[in-house]
Amino acid sequence: MRVVTLSEQDDFDGWRDAARGLVAENVPPDDVVWQVGDEPVDLFATVAEPAPAPAPGAFSVPRAFLDLARSAILGSDPERFALLYTLLARLRREPKLIEDRADPLVRRLDRIAKDVRRDIHKMRAFLRFREVEDDGAPRFVAWFEPDHHIVRANAAFFVNRFASMRWSILTPEVSIHWDGKALSEGPGASKADAPDGDPTEEVWKTYYASTFNPARVKIGAMLKEMPKKYWKNMPETALVPGLLAAAQARESGMIARARDTVGGNGLIAWEALRDEASGCTRCPLYKPATQTVFGEGPVDAPLMFVGEQPGDQEDIAGRPFVGPAGQMFDKAMAEAGVDRSRAYVTNAVKHFKFEQRGKRRIHAKPGAGEIDACRWWIEQEQMLIKPKVTVALGATAARSLFGKVMTIGRERGRALQLPDGGEAWITVHPSYLLRLPDPAQAAEEYARFVEDLRVVGGRLAEL
Repeated sequence: MRVVTLSEQDDFDGWRDAARGLVAENVPPDDVVWQVGDEPVDLFATVAEPAPAPAPGAFSVPRAFLDLARSAILGSDPERFALLYTLLARLRREPKLIEDRADPLVRRLDRIAKDVRRDIHKMRAFLRFREVEDDGAPRFVAWFEPDHHIVRANAAFFVNRFASMRWSILTPEVSIHWDGKALSEGPGASKADAPDGDPTEEVWKTYYASTFNPARVKIGAMLKEMPKKYWKNMPETALVPGLLAAAQARESGMIARARDTVGGNGLIAWEALRDEASGCTRCPLYKPATQTVFGEGPVDAPLMFVGEQPGDQEDIAGRPFVGPAGQMFDKAMAEAGVDRSRAYVTNAVKHFKFEQRGKRRIHAKPGAGEIDACRWWIEQEQMLIKPKVTVALGATAARSLFGKVMTIGRERGRALQLPDGGEAWITVHPSYLLRLPDPAQAAEEYARFVEDLRVVGGRLAEL
């Protein structure tokens, strides 16, 4: 076994020089142990002597490999040095291997490099300097916790961007300092070594709050691009929840005022809400679905039905309750004597969740997170429509309306009070009737479903 000792976790030059000599000697990857500093090594390994440089022109590597190696070396994967040397050795036999993105080794190193580039971007985007007094002059200090060994590689960016400032960037692994002329390095630090705030921060927060545009915020995308781990170091993030809540309150108020205004503004407000929902990305279901399936019906409907989610046909048509379950629902409504045209129908979840089986898309039950993500749309629909009675078709709809798990068997057949004070009833979803294998049981459950609708229709007449 051969041991190669690198000076630092991001020692690309040391790795490249050692790898160049080892591959020139045809040393197999399994015979090399890579370590950093005084890390413990294989008990049976021997320290590698400097290997002779390869003969000029004997072996060259694609530029793509060097670019990959420069990024991947900065990763936190402890096997990265060995993985890169293995790829280098294989490239000698397979010169075009670097182009094969399906190769497991190339794919793994690509993933490491991608994570490193993302971490570099996060450091540039989310690092925040705070002003302190240092020898009678201002110095700007920032604390950051990278996931990978990117600090030295990122230093040039901050030197170029803040060349006229004196600054320090503290991280757990290493600290870097710029005095306006030269860059220096120090040991790692802790968050306690960095200041908590400065007078300039309040000015920045005021500016941020005045320019914040909640209409353009997509919560899911924001959290993906700006994970909460960075929030504690960014003063403006403390403002975001309040700004969003205030914006949603203003929007809800506008909808309520539009609904109460004579002259058709209720329809205009509903159309605006539907159009906004068409671009919803609150949960991942929007990615495989064809489109958002919003509610449908009169905006002054006295009766609202909430189902689970659109099915395959609804997803394609962009309308709720047009598939087999919707047809059974229409039939039952007619038998119960409830005017379907005066009801507003919608779903707890606005995108079709499914599993692909060959060419078929099989319905999959929405999860709690997906139901909760879509609750905002239901709440806005209820505020706009203001139904006298709301009917939950199935357990998913009931959970959406009440914000908690509801048992159909226990709650069915009686009036319930919604969190907003409205009246609600719970019954089964028509799709449940379609899944019953026993014809006798199916007929019995269908008759019970019709009776539930008839009771709701009678209650509506009383109100």
